Amino acid sequence: MTLDEVKGLGDRIAGEVGKAVVGQDDTVRHLLIALFSAGHVLLEGPPGTAKTFLAQCFAATLGLDFRRIQFTPDLMPGDITGSNIFNFLTSSFSLTRGPVFCDLLLSDEINRAPPKTQAALLEAMQERSVTLDGVSHPLSDRFMVVATQNPIENQGVYPLPEAQLDRFLFKLLVDYPDEAEELRIVATHGAERGSPTPGRWGVERQADAATLSAAVAAVAQVTLVDEVVRYIVRLVRATRASPELIMGASPRAAVMLAGAARAAAALDGRDYVVPDDVRALAPAVLRHRLALSPAAEIDGRRPEEVVATLIAEVEAPR
Repeated sequence: MTLDEVKGLGDRIAGEVGKAVVGQDDTVRHLLIALFSAGHVLLEGPPGTAKTFLAQCFAATLGLDFRRIQFTPDLMPGDITGSNIFNFLTSSFSLTRGPVFCDLLLSDEINRAPPKTQAALLEAMQERSVTLDGVSHPLSDRFMVVATQNPIENQGVYPLPEAQLDRFLFKLLVDYPDEAEELRIVATHGAERGSPTPGRWGVERQADAATLSAAVAAVAQVTLVDEVVRYIVRLVRATRASPELIMGASPRAAVMLAGAARAAAALDGRDYVVPDDVRALAPAVLRHRLALSPAAEIDGRRPEEVVATLIAEVEAPR
């Protein structure tokens, strides 16, 4: 697959999702970047902003095996991974696979489950495998987690640990639509009864496993020159030296940022990464990996603002 074909594939997928979901073009682009760079995505936004429906439509366009888990305080790790169950008829254990054995897993309201349950996803997200009773079971090569959480609730929720946050390529902030977009939403969806489905809005599949594998292979051929690599490393290391932060980004963040920049270039039809690709993706890659200092919190600073300051301070290659 050529890079022009990768760009065309991305445009078709975004167009199909746009049939049902209004005003989430930037979020869809980031989902495509995550898909082509083997990353996971955390969507944060208030209820009713189509986070779950967006994930459903995205999976429908790709022909992926889609599963959804509603995270709740009583959810157990085995409800995610599955378990070995003893069969009294055969006097042996048989594996019952959990919903994590899929291509695209929607972890809805992920911060409602306790840390023990959240940890069930750590191995799956990093190694794309699940270990049950000492036996490792591989997941799909295309395995991808799209998680959602509500930013305004503080009762009955468990903050995601840093180790899990660091496994997400992007944290995307899904905000309310503007007035024009909300008018379109109400005009198109207001007459519908029941929950919307991708099929009802004519969302059609645009890819299959072979197509996605070819696209990922094409993205891997995008050139990342040494100057851009050094820029990524300087930017990530600057987060560890900033007086406004008590915790900066990890080397994993730099690796993920480089992979995401390759995918972004491919979606634009380019076979090389430019510093603008890095600058555009840095806020979504870094915002959930940073911890503000007490002084910065008192001043009302946000991680995105600190990242913007660092982008302005760290010299980019010309």
